[in-house]
Amino acid sequence: MAKVVFEQIKDLVTEQRNPKTIDIDSGSTLKILKLINQEDKKVPSGVERELTQIAKAVDLIVDSLKNGGRLFYIGAGTSGRLGVLDAAECPPTFGTDPEMIQGVIAGGKGTLIRSKEGVEDNYRAGAIDLKKRGVGAKDVVVGIAASRRTPYVLGGLEYAKKIKARTIFIFCNPTSELAITPDVVISPVLGPEVIAGSTRMKAGTAQKLILNMLTTTAMIKLGKVYQNLMVDLKATSKKLEERAKRIIMLVTGIDYEQAEEYLEEANYQVKTALVMILGKVGKNKAKRNLKDADGLVRGALGLLSKGSLCAKKKNQDQ
Repeated sequence: MAKVVFEQIKDLVTEQRNPKTIDIDSGSTLKILKLINQEDKKVPSGVERELTQIAKAVDLIVDSLKNGGRLFYIGAGTSGRLGVLDAAECPPTFGTDPEMIQGVIAGGKGTLIRSKEGVEDNYRAGAIDLKKRGVGAKDVVVGIAASRRTPYVLGGLEYAKKIKARTIFIFCNPTSELAITPDVVISPVLGPEVIAGSTRMKAGTAQKLILNMLTTTAMIKLGKVYQNLMVDLKATSKKLEERAKRIIMLVTGIDYEQAEEYLEEANYQVKTALVMILGKVGKNKAKRNLKDADGLVRGALGLLSKGSLCAKKKNQDQ
C-alpha cells in the first residue's frame, strides 16, 4: 500500500521541489518573504485560467439551490478547513440557512483545530459522511483536494455521482489520470510549492479564491446582493443591524432615522425595505414583488416600474 501511495504522489506538481527556493533556508528574513511573495503572485493568474470552468460550476450550484438542493464541500486537512470556513461564512454574509451550504471535513469537527493524520486515507469515510448529511440527487458536492488523489474526497465524489448528485472537483494538478469523472473540473496548476508538498500555501490560496468565487457569485445570482451590497443579511447582532441601516442609507439616500423606521417596518429585511423606499410601495406589495422576482431587488423594482407603465398606458387609453 505504501508503495502505491508513493507512486501516486511522486509525480504530482504540488509534491515537486521548487528550483527557485532550493536555498530558501539560507536566506535572510526579507529574502524568504520575497520568495514566498513571488510564488504567491502566480495564484491569481492560475485561477484566471480556470474562470470558464468556475462559471460552469457556479451555474450548477445556482440551479441546484434554486430547486431546493444544497451545496456540500468535502475535503481533508487544509482543503477541508477551507470548505468549512466558506460554508460557515455564508449565513451571516448572505442570510442563508445553515443547512444550505455545508462543509464536510475528514475526521470531523475536531480536525478543524488539530490535524489528525491518516483520516484522509479512508476512502469509505467520504461516502459515509455525505450519507449522514442526507446528500441527495438535488445537491451539489464539491470535492477539494490539492493533489487530486485524496481517498476521502474521491470516495465522497464517487458516492455523490452514484446517487446522481452533481459533482465539482477542485485540485491544483494537471487533469490527467483522474480516478473519477466529475461534472466540472477546476484545476489551477501553480507549479511546485515554496516548500515541497506544503499545499496550505499556493494551492490553499487558490482554493480559497475559488470557493469565494463559487459562493459569492451564486449568492449574487440568487438575489442576495443588490449593486455591490449584502442586502440579505440577517440583523442578528447590533453590528449587523447597523450595517443594514447603512446599506439602506447608501442605496436610497435617506437619513439614519428614516432607515431605522423602514427597517423596523420591513421586519428587519433589508431587501423589503429597499423595494418599499425605491418603489414607493407598502411592505406587503414589496414582499409580493420580491417573491415574483425570485428575490432580486432589481427584478422587483422592474416589475413595479412595468406595472406603473401599464397603469399609465391604460389611463391614457381610457
